Amino acid sequence: MKKGILFGLVLLLTACGGNTQKNNQESSGSQETKTQLVDASTVNIYYFHGKKRCKTCIAVGDVTEKTIKELYADNPHVKFIEVKTDEKQNASLVEKYEVTWNALIIAKGDNHVEITKEAFANALNNPEKLTGLIKTEVDKRL
Repeated sequence: MKKGILFGLVLLLTACGGNTQKNNQESSGSQETKTQLVDASTVNIYYFHGKKRCKTCIAVGDVTEKTIKELYADNPHVKFIEVKTDEKQNASLVEKYEVTWNALIIAKGDNHVEITKEAFANALNNPEKLTGLIKTEVDKRL
């Protein structure tokens, strides 16, 4: 039993790119990320991920982005932000939230909640539950 759990964890980390090494790539989204870091009037939904993503990792990002677009399209104070953990310009966000792998964090100023476990448990098989959780946590911060 323990070997099976350990094997599953190793497989998941390998498939999802558990390597948290940073590289020196720059991208055009760096200004947007820096702005979101200091804007305390906005609820930011951060989806952190590395280069390699498994089916579940992709589903977490897709469900989250779709939820924000559908429920908060007209609200300029709610933003979905995809954060690539391996890009240098995102290092301050990765450090601030102590992200070492993938993470889904809903934040407004210093008030934040990490819902990564729930997101990964529901993104594929019960996306409605994840959508409801995201809505609840965003609404608490509006």
